[in-house]
Amino acid sequence: MSTNTLRLTAEEVNKLNEEYLGKSPQEILRLAFDTFGNIAFACSFGAEDVALVDMIVKIKPDAKIFYLDTDVLFDETYLVRDQILAKYSANLIKYSPLLTLEEQAEQHGDNLWATDANACCNIRKVEPLTRALSTLDAWITGIRREQAPTRANAGVIEVDQKFNLIKFNPIALWSDKDVWNYMADNEVPYNKLHDQGYPSIGCIHCTRAVKPGEDPRAGRWADQSKTECGLHK
Repeated sequence: MSTNTLRLTAEEVNKLNEEYLGKSPQEILRLAFDTFGNIAFACSFGAEDVALVDMIVKIKPDAKIFYLDTDVLFDETYLVRDQILAKYSANLIKYSPLLTLEEQAEQHGDNLWATDANACCNIRKVEPLTRALSTLDAWITGIRREQAPTRANAGVIEVDQKFNLIKFNPIALWSDKDVWNYMADNEVPYNKLHDQGYPSIGCIHCTRAVKPGEDPRAGRWADQSKTECGLHK
């Protein structure tokens, strides 16, 4: 867990959230960068996140952007990462797990993602994220209320109780159509798996295409009760 100290009180955050709920993502991002010098965007290279990269670099070209390389991302994810770097020259920082896949197998057995998905996510995602956030005062994410019931009440600005940080979700109120319209209008590179039935993209072993009529996150940890990797409480 982070030992960071909040620079805004919960009451101040709630007031700002109410004030900015009706404002544009760009206005929320400007507030984030004006309020916090020590802030970063966590990018997964999904549709929401690449749209936010486009907004962020137009507002603050040197903004810190980091991603978690679990060592089991899709080739298409690495490709869009490279396209984002080429187009925006973004200040992109990689965080990797402390254990290699071989070390994880030695300590926890083969295919941990199948035997204990939560443990695998903790090793390959949550711990690296905790490390990335440990020196920050605030972070920016691409979560949207529409994505899942667990995110239905996300504010555009909120207190992240898990990491004891201020958390900005600039497109929390956006629809899927809003995201794709923005990407089309701004010619944003995106993960081509989105064209193949993957609305939500994680690691190779725990992500499948979504069938017609299924929930957008049904392809994540399919056939398990798990719906979140632990990055967002």
